[in-house]
Amino acid sequence: MNDLEQKQELLEEQIYRISTLVAGNFSLQTVLDRLAEAAVKVTNTTACSIRLLDEHQGDLKMRSTYGLSEAYRNKGPVTKGDPVIEQAFRGKAVVIDDMRIDDRIIYRDATLAEGLISQLTVAMVFRDKPIGVLRLYSPEPARFDRDAIRAARLVASQCAIAITNAKLYAEAIEGAKMAEQMRLAAVIQRRMIPQKAPCMCGLDVAAVYKPCYQIGGDLYDFLQVGDKTLIAGISDVIGKGVPAAIMMSMFRGTLLAYADGGYARHSMDEIIHKLNRVVCNECRNGEFITLFVARIDIEDNTLTYCSCGHEPALLLRGNDITELDEGGLVLGIMPDACYTTRTVPFEQGGVLLMYTDGLIDAMNFDGQNWGKDRLLAALKQCPRCTADQLIGSLLGYRRRFVGLANQTDDTSIVAIRRNNRVNTHGQTCNGTKQ
Repeated sequence: MNDLEQKQELLEEQIYRISTLVAGNFSLQTVLDRLAEAAVKVTNTTACSIRLLDEHQGDLKMRSTYGLSEAYRNKGPVTKGDPVIEQAFRGKAVVIDDMRIDDRIIYRDATLAEGLISQLTVAMVFRDKPIGVLRLYSPEPARFDRDAIRAARLVASQCAIAITNAKLYAEAIEGAKMAEQMRLAAVIQRRMIPQKAPCMCGLDVAAVYKPCYQIGGDLYDFLQVGDKTLIAGISDVIGKGVPAAIMMSMFRGTLLAYADGGYARHSMDEIIHKLNRVVCNECRNGEFITLFVARIDIEDNTLTYCSCGHEPALLLRGNDITELDEGGLVLGIMPDACYTTRTVPFEQGGVLLMYTDGLIDAMNFDGQNWGKDRLLAALKQCPRCTADQLIGSLLGYRRRFVGLANQTDDTSIVAIRRNNRVNTHGQTCNGTKQ
């Protein structure tokens, strides 16, 4: 085999190695390092550098080298305004026969120290867009001829494809990690939503949670205090993903802890004030929590509530519907915010409806919200429904309005009907089945 055949065989071998990088699933840095080595061997030169364009800063970052010292790699920045780079990005292969005397060389001292004389620069282009440059170096003057330029262009074109694929592969890996985070966040959130409504004599309780996406920011929960008191809360954590799920978990634990042990010693507004301080300490900029909490005493037939920037709950008494809007700011804004509570009668036949704004903000294909007016009209159609039937009816009315239009916010609804005779589970006040 003569020298020409040997060179041709070596070229084919190196091009094959590069093609495996194009098709393979490798990290970007692995691809860059292998490409730099392959470029030197294909062109039978001394050294190679690969710089990738940073669109935000407008310079070219040194990402990989072969045959170059650490000092040369760190000699200084190279920008798009460099005359050699400008020519390369316009599609020209730029050959510098002697860097010792060429005015286009910026870092002449570093070049002399490295022992380099000639240089070849070609752009790496993907879909007509330059993404970086491939540079070859030699200690010989006028080293790069037409054959070298042809080989360099071939390597550069393959490099562009391989680098782009490596970036896409890295993005796919990151996407898979994010999907797993979202799955775990969804698991956390589902555990915080009660699996069933509480069964309590004197109350008919139902609730539903309709998420738009895998993970959302809604939360509701119940706490039974003795045989005569039920505490119900509904909340909306502003935020998405794992941080929102963690915030929800923290807030739920704090809410239950204060509600369980605090009512004997503190009033509701004092407990809300403590909750707000905790949320202020935990929330970051742009994060906050809305809350509506109600304490129902079936012995006194009363409902005490506080609305912390949440959509006001509705109290139904016959044909009358009252908005329960006493309270204060959303939680997490001002540590010293003031909150007030109010106590109203909650007697036989009364219904408390708590919901998140996803219920009324749902849109149809014309961009119209279902809205509070339609919610109130729907409520008047269900005067004697059980709590579960009421929720089902409201969702049915809304579904007919919005159709199949995609929604962007979660919906949570809690309905509590005052019922002295029988609860949703078919039990009378002494616990027997009807």
